[in-house]
Amino acid sequence: MIKSLEIKDYALIDHINVEFGKGLNIITGETGAGKSILIDAMSLLLGERASTEVVRKGAQKSFVEGIFDVELNKKVKSLLEENEIEFQPELIIRREISLKGSNRCFVNDSPVSLNIIKELGDLLVDLHGQHEHQSLLRTETHIEFLDEFANNHKLLEDYKSVHKELNRKQNELRELKAKEESLKEKKEIYGFQIKEIDNINPLPDEDEMISNELNILENSEKLLELTDDVYNKLYDGEPSVIDLLGETKHKLNQLANIDKSFLESEGECDSALAVVKELANSLRSYKSRIDVDPKKIENKRERLGSLNLLKKKYGGSIQKIIEHREKIGKEFELADNFSAAINNLTKEINGLRKSAGEAAEKLSGSRKKYAAKVESEVKKVLAQLGIPDAIFKVNIKQNESDKNDNHSAIVKNKSYICTETGIDEVEFYISTNAGEDVKPLTKVASGGEVSRIMLSLKTILAKSDKLPLLIFDEIDTGVSGRIAQKVGAALKDLASFHQIISITHLPQIAGMADNHFAVEKKQVDNRDVSSIKKLSNDERINEVAKLISGEELSKASIESAKQLILNKQ
Repeated sequence: MIKSLEIKDYALIDHINVEFGKGLNIITGETGAGKSILIDAMSLLLGERASTEVVRKGAQKSFVEGIFDVELNKKVKSLLEENEIEFQPELIIRREISLKGSNRCFVNDSPVSLNIIKELGDLLVDLHGQHEHQSLLRTETHIEFLDEFANNHKLLEDYKSVHKELNRKQNELRELKAKEESLKEKKEIYGFQIKEIDNINPLPDEDEMISNELNILENSEKLLELTDDVYNKLYDGEPSVIDLLGETKHKLNQLANIDKSFLESEGECDSALAVVKELANSLRSYKSRIDVDPKKIENKRERLGSLNLLKKKYGGSIQKIIEHREKIGKEFELADNFSAAINNLTKEINGLRKSAGEAAEKLSGSRKKYAAKVESEVKKVLAQLGIPDAIFKVNIKQNESDKNDNHSAIVKNKSYICTETGIDEVEFYISTNAGEDVKPLTKVASGGEVSRIMLSLKTILAKSDKLPLLIFDEIDTGVSGRIAQKVGAALKDLASFHQIISITHLPQIAGMADNHFAVEKKQVDNRDVSSIKKLSNDERINEVAKLISGEELSKASIESAKQLILNKQ
């Protein structure tokens, strides 16, 4: 429910802050006082678009803010969480319309898009009157009304579950077929690339290893020359390092025999001899392995050239080449197995189409069963609301589709177009005058009739409808006397399930109010200003009396007003 509405610098409104209560909130006032302006401003909180023309003369921007009690509204909580907006028991929606053309939206002081405001509005309010936010004039809502009345929630969820899986598989098939087409074009290219890579068959880090080998092979003569020279100096030369160290060891031995302090030096000389011998053996072994083979060098160069060419084509490294080969290998293999994969997926889809058809048929059966009850009850309530000759029809139809259409549901070997609500298209038809054929509600009903039709629907759906706030503008159009009393009673009954805000000109309806507000227009500083106030009990009596007799109150009109208010229960 809405707890308060604050409006500033909007059209004729300077600044108002009105607190609404539970039950039936009635707004009255003279024609032109600003009642419609109030509803227009409220519609901004529902996501309606606004023009800079609404900004009050002399102001820079208009401001509209509504505070809603959403403590128990799970849908609102879920929507806020999806958009990373902090949930609070009180939801604050604010719109600012600037002369500069900017349109700012806030939810709980967080900037949001207009679309989020609209989504919230759809969860909070249903507004009926001469405005665009009339759910009954959107054909897509008719099926929702019928499902609410039939309590089809479980059947609808069962169907949606299958339909969601069907959509998922259909998307999978579409992607697979698109991939098949794409791969058909690429298969030849992939085949060439696979052959090219496999012919060379690069190994991890092979290019680095070959580069190192080539560096050695290309310098083999120098390596041979240098190792031979060093070996000779160490071992074969005259004199060699080995010979010199042997001579040195002999002299150190003689010294140690005289002075024991040379024993350590003798041992170090032994170690040096061992190291030099080991080095000489290592050089001899290395020298024996040096391969001065031009053909081998050429082979290595060719191999490295082939690897570098692959690197240039497929990613710049051996690792990238291997990864590319792995990827296109899988794609190539997949291209050869598409038929089997598509056939298997098509079988799954056909099974899901049948399951969707079964679930849709159950849902459709329930809708057809309850459609007749809706027709009867709406006709009954409309008669009470001043449209005695009304004929109300719930038209349910299904559209067949091609049997090969994977997006259709199969019911008794026939294919039907299906959506997330089933195979049914539901539309309300009406005739409000005797002798006339029924026609689509969206095309034939006047504003006042739409409001009363909505009131009748809301009356029979009251217990199941989840929207907490209903707003009725001009619901009393074309209504008077005894029928007005019936309209008021219907609103009062509806207000036990929802918070109602209704604008009226009729005392019979105003007398039913739980909370009564009066809108008036005055001149302040030579400018028209609209204001609203909540009426006390005495003020209520006078306001209802004015609706009965006009501005000049009489004793009779006051007594009648008292009676209407007393009899509201």
